[in-house]
Amino acid sequence: MRCIHHIALICSDYDRSRAFYRDIIGLPVIREVWRAERQSWKCDLDAGNAQIELFSFPAPLPRPSRPEACGLRHLAFIIADIDVEVARLDAAGVPCEPIRVDDHTGRRFTFFADPDGLPLELYEQLAA
Repeated sequence: MRCIHHIALICSDYDRSRAFYRDIIGLPVIREVWRAERQSWKCDLDAGNAQIELFSFPAPLPRPSRPEACGLRHLAFIIADIDVEVARLDAAGVPCEPIRVDDHTGRRFTFFADPDGLPLELYEQLAA
């Protein structure tokens, strides 16, 4: 295995989640298709070296999303300036937790949530 190709997310409100990841997070749309046989939209978003796939389904089941629940804990995005990104999210009405420092790497990070409560992280990695 070399790297991650995609992360798939099922949304409770497809239009709201697509707007969040496209307009607020800033991920460009690669393609968007209607899958009639599943009554489901699928939107592929460019996340750098990977893609995020957003899916809609008629009645998705809820899933625990607490940080310590079994399964995916959170999805982290590398950013260059955490202060700029936190301010941008705040201006868009997306609250972030206080910025913390990773004890092992010295990098700054924070958490926020997508429209369905999925924990997301900003992880600052300054340009070399």
